[in-house]
Amino acid sequence: MSEYDDVPEEGLPAVRRGAAVEALPGIARLAATSWLRTAQWGMVAGVRTGRRVAGAVAKPHLAVDIAAGVAAASGVVADLAKGIGSGMTVGEAVAQVGQALSHPVHREVPRSREEKALAARRSLREQGEALLARSRDVWDDDGAHPAYARILGELAPDEARILVLLVEGGPQPSVDVRSGMVSSSLIAAQLNMIGARAGLKHVDQVPAYLNNLFRLGLIWFSREQLKDPLEYQVVEAQPDVLAALHATRATRVVRRSIQLTPFGVGFCRACLVDDPDADFPEHSAPLAADTSEPPKG
Repeated sequence: MSEYDDVPEEGLPAVRRGAAVEALPGIARLAATSWLRTAQWGMVAGVRTGRRVAGAVAKPHLAVDIAAGVAAASGVVADLAKGIGSGMTVGEAVAQVGQALSHPVHREVPRSREEKALAARRSLREQGEALLARSRDVWDDDGAHPAYARILGELAPDEARILVLLVEGGPQPSVDVRSGMVSSSLIAAQLNMIGARAGLKHVDQVPAYLNNLFRLGLIWFSREQLKDPLEYQVVEAQPDVLAALHATRATRVVRRSIQLTPFGVGFCRACLVDDPDADFPEHSAPLAADTSEPPKG
C-alpha cells in the first residue's frame, strides 16, 4: 500500500442503488449493480491516480508504483471484456476475474547472466562434492555405470542388435580394399557382414551405426585380423568387396576386425544380455598407440 491509497475520496458522489435498480429482475439487477460498482471504481481510481501522478512529480520513485497499478488495472479490464465477449453475463465475468485475482501467479524474478553462471558453477561443485563423498562411502553400492542410461537413449534398435552380435558372437571380421600401386590409396573401408549377421532392418545404415557406437566408446576398429582366416573368406566373397576389388587393375585386401571396448563389454553385460555372468568370447582392448578410426564409407 502506498501513501496515497488511504486518502479519503472527498468530493466523490456516493453511488447507491436506487428504487429503479431494486425493481429490476434478479439477473438484470445484478448486471446493473455490477455496472454501478464498476463506474464508482473508475471514478475512485481516477482520483487516486491523479493524486499519485501529482505526488510522483515530487517523489519520482512513486512512478514505479503507478506503472504497476496501471498495468494491473488494464489486465482486469481486458479480462472482463474477454469474458463478456465470450457470452458471459456481467456478474459471471466479474466473479471469474475475482477468482483469478484471489490466486495470483508467482513469477520467478529474472536473473542476470552472471547470476545464472554463478549458480551453475555452484551446482556443479555441489555435485562434485557429493560424488567424492560417495566414493569415500564403503557401504555405497555403485551398481551400473551412470552413463549407461544416457547411452541407451542414444542408440537405435539396430545398434542394439549389433552390440548383441558382438558380445555373443565375438569380434567381427572387416576388410579394407586398397590399390596395389606403389602409392597405395584406399578404395573401400571397413567392409563387413554385420548387417546380415545381426539381422538389421536397415543394412545400408551400418556405417552410420558403427560411427555412433564408436562415438559412444562401445566399439573400436582394430588393425589386427582375427586368428581364424576362414572368418574372412565369406566377407571377401560379398558383392561390395568384389566390386571394390574390380574397381581398378591392381588391388589388394587388408584384413581388420571390429571389437567391443572394455566399456562396451560392461555395457552389453549390464543392459543387453539375459545372463550378465555368462561366458562370452573375448575382445582385445585398444592399445594406446593404436590409431583405430571409424569407417569412412
